[in-house]
Amino acid sequence: MNLKSQRRLAASVLNVGVNRIWIDPDGAEDVEAVITRQEIRKLIGEGVIRPAPEKSPSRGRTRKRAAKKRAGRRRGPGTRKGGRYSVVSRKTRWMSRIRAQRKRLKHLRERRMITVNTYRKLYMKAKGGEFRSLAELERYITDNNLRRRTFG
Repeated sequence: MNLKSQRRLAASVLNVGVNRIWIDPDGAEDVEAVITRQEIRKLIGEGVIRPAPEKSPSRGRTRKRAAKKRAGRRRGPGTRKGGRYSVVSRKTRWMSRIRAQRKRLKHLRERRMITVNTYRKLYMKAKGGEFRSLAELERYITDNNLRRRTFG
C-alpha cells in the first residue's frame, strides 16, 4: 500500500511537513483510493488524516535547572564565562551605586536631616567614588556627626 502521494497532498493542505501526517491504519484503504485535494480535506474532516503533534525538546531539565538557580545554586565561578566585568560591567555597577547614593542624599536633604551645605559636600564625595555603598555613606554621616540635630 503506497500512500506517498496522499501523504504529500495532505501535508500541503494542512501546511505541515510530510513526516507529520498521521493516517489512521483502519482507514488506510479509503486513503489509498483518494486522489484529489478535496477528498483529502473530507478525510481530514472525518479524522482519518490529521497532523501529528510537533516534537520539541523537553523543558523538564530546563525547569529543574531554573529552580536550582532561583535557590542560588549553579552561580559560582565555574559556571561563569568571561572576565570579572563581563556579566555586569563597571559602568552599570557604578550607575546603580551612584544612583542609590544620590537618591539617599536627596531624601536626607528633603527631610531636612542634613543641611544643603552638607548635602553638596557629600554629593561631590559620592561623585568622586569615596563611598562604595549606601551603608558606607550612612556610616560616614554618622561618624562625622553630619546629621542635623532635631529639637523636639
